[in-house]
Amino acid sequence: MHHCPFCQLLTDPHNNRITAQNAHAVVIRDGYPVSPGHSLIIPRRHLGSFFDLDPAEREAVLALLELTKAALDKEYRPDSYNIGINDGEAAGQTVPHLHIHLIPRYRGDVPDPRGGVRWVIPDKAVYWD
Repeated sequence: MHHCPFCQLLTDPHNNRITAQNAHAVVIRDGYPVSPGHSLIIPRRHLGSFFDLDPAEREAVLALLELTKAALDKEYRPDSYNIGINDGEAAGQTVPHLHIHLIPRYRGDVPDPRGGVRWVIPDKAVYWD
């Protein structure tokens, strides 16, 4: 766990990246944002999968997801959101500590946003033709 960047962030006494928190989770802005306000909700306990959260952790993570959405609505006024979890290496997870992406979306940020998260497998994304 000492090599986990999120565990290091959570144990750093000089950390100033946390924008919200509760007993079981924290929120930070993504270090490599895909849009203004892109945030990560991270459980305090080191675990890799959303499905490993216990009920209290799941409730805490989802509460911070809602709280963060409300804060981003005020600060950035996005038109929509993508909510994403890369759960496991085959799904593209590169940091093996569960984190939920809350990505604000804005009209015109891409030419055609249809399909949203389906674009993780581009050949399967377009189903409306």
